[in-house]
Amino acid sequence: MSKENQQSVNLKASAEIDATKQWLDEIIIGLNFCPFAKKEFVNNTICYHQSEAEQIKPALKEFVEQCHHLQQHDDIETTLLIYSEGFRSFERYLDLVDYANDLLIESGFEGIFQLASMHPEYCFADDDFDAASNFTNRSPYPMIHIIREASMAKVLKVYKNPEQIPEDNMALAEHKGSNYFQDILKGIHQAHPQK
Repeated sequence: MSKENQQSVNLKASAEIDATKQWLDEIIIGLNFCPFAKKEFVNNTICYHQSEAEQIKPALKEFVEQCHHLQQHDDIETTLLIYSEGFRSFERYLDLVDYANDLLIESGFEGIFQLASMHPEYCFADDDFDAASNFTNRSPYPMIHIIREASMAKVLKVYKNPEQIPEDNMALAEHKGSNYFQDILKGIHQAHPQK
């Protein structure tokens, strides 16, 4: 990867990006919640984009810009859009994700990208808020993960029983318990305090 592209992958170092990297390393990769994350993490092909947006409109404008950026940079595999201040309310964040999914279609990115959602208060529809299974999608900050559909399809072809991944993750999370994840996330925030 060229130096210029390396800089585009890590636009700027910050507490939020460092916290996200530690979360990926300790939880997502450490517990193998996403079997595909380690390769991209190690190869440094994840774009960590920190957003200051707090309102839906500017956040969506920035989201489309990040889709274009990802489309134009083949050396970047995936983008994590990290909201450092905005969308702390899970309901408001879900509104943003809904609008972003609609915008994918309107902007011609349907079939090119898909979105995954992570939030500090993530709660599956049928779960209690305190259920450990929610921690499979609980992150230090609200974020939208922009995934290349072609890459995901390619990886899923060679992965045995990919439909089993979410169930296995939830079972492992329940086994670990909510306190385990709360302690890690608390430690991450203490290690990388916001300026």
